[in-house]
Amino acid sequence: MSIWWSLHLRREAASVPLARRFLLGTMETAGVDPDISFDLSVALSEACANAVEHGGDRTALGEPGDSGYGRPAADSGQYRVTAYLDGEKCRIEVSDSGPGFPARRALRPAAPSEQHTRPALPARDTEAESGRGLDLIQQLSDHVQFGNRPGHGAVVRFDKVLKWREGALLTV
Repeated sequence: MSIWWSLHLRREAASVPLARRFLLGTMETAGVDPDISFDLSVALSEACANAVEHGGDRTALGEPGDSGYGRPAADSGQYRVTAYLDGEKCRIEVSDSGPGFPARRALRPAAPSEQHTRPALPARDTEAESGRGLDLIQQLSDHVQFGNRPGHGAVVRFDKVLKWREGALLTV
């Protein structure tokens, strides 16, 4: 058995704990180990907070003089969270309609041999105001992808191998 769900949320701070609680409830019901559930819920909270803060600054495409030029995109007030629990893995994806990641942050998918290892993090200014949440997602997940969907915003996708409690409903 597997579980799949998707939430379309407003870019409001109150949506972050809602998404986190939904994930934790799903994982508790399925029988996922609490430590794994906690790691994934923190990573999800960071990804959602990023979407809330940065996910709607993209303006409508067009040329100066077009009626839509410079206005916020129609979906800039929302973001989407999708989670898949299937077999031994949980995959979570958070996508928004903002300007996307700067070129230095957008990463290619990891090679298959790297999928269950945590990537080494670049040296970062510990006093920096932004970027720490993305680093935390990398530390709490087994495989992470940061990407841009041309004309549609950013997407954060992360996976983690699951451990199950004794008597879990969705054991492999």
